[in-house]
Amino acid sequence: MPARLITIEGIDGAGKTTLAAALREALRERGIEAVAMREPGGVALAERIRSLVKDPGLEIDDRAEALLYAASRAQLVAERLAPELAAGRWVLLDRYVDSSLAYQGAGRGLGIDAVRSINEFATSGLRADRTLLLAIEPSAGRARRGDRGEQADRLEREADEFFAAIAGAYAQLAAADPARIRTLDAARPPDEVLADALGELSDLFE
Repeated sequence: MPARLITIEGIDGAGKTTLAAALREALRERGIEAVAMREPGGVALAERIRSLVKDPGLEIDDRAEALLYAASRAQLVAERLAPELAAGRWVLLDRYVDSSLAYQGAGRGLGIDAVRSINEFATSGLRADRTLLLAIEPSAGRARRGDRGEQADRLEREADEFFAAIAGAYAQLAAADPARIRTLDAARPPDEVLADALGELSDLFE
């Protein structure tokens, strides 16, 4: 079975991390070796960039923010993502290029095409085989984040309008690329979301 890059997208609080962990175990039960990674992060340099972009004490220009995410992504692809795929393993990635298109392209108003261009360069054109988009109302996502009892990071402190723009951008991206991006109802219980995700990946198991 060929290696696959499966990305999981959605606004904060949609349940991406929960799905990635459950999906990894479900794939192993099917005899598929999979590794889970997150963005930004996954390797030392990317983790340092993660601490910068999430720091509520920093003021970061919108373009600088987009470039920091792209730099983190470039290092992850070169150091770990591409080698894992080359070794024949599936990769479950919590966020990838679509996050930048939605958050910086739409949320920050930099333009989706402009952000896509710098990420094409950063990733050397490496694209996901399938993207699972967890759709949830921004207010519900914010409520879930509040239930965690964690301090909100720099992006999580943005207003509801910011996340509404991101959710709208995700919907547009899914409509433009339905073969790759499959939308799941993230408001459903985690076991049902997992079942839906496996259904949307079933053709890749063959």
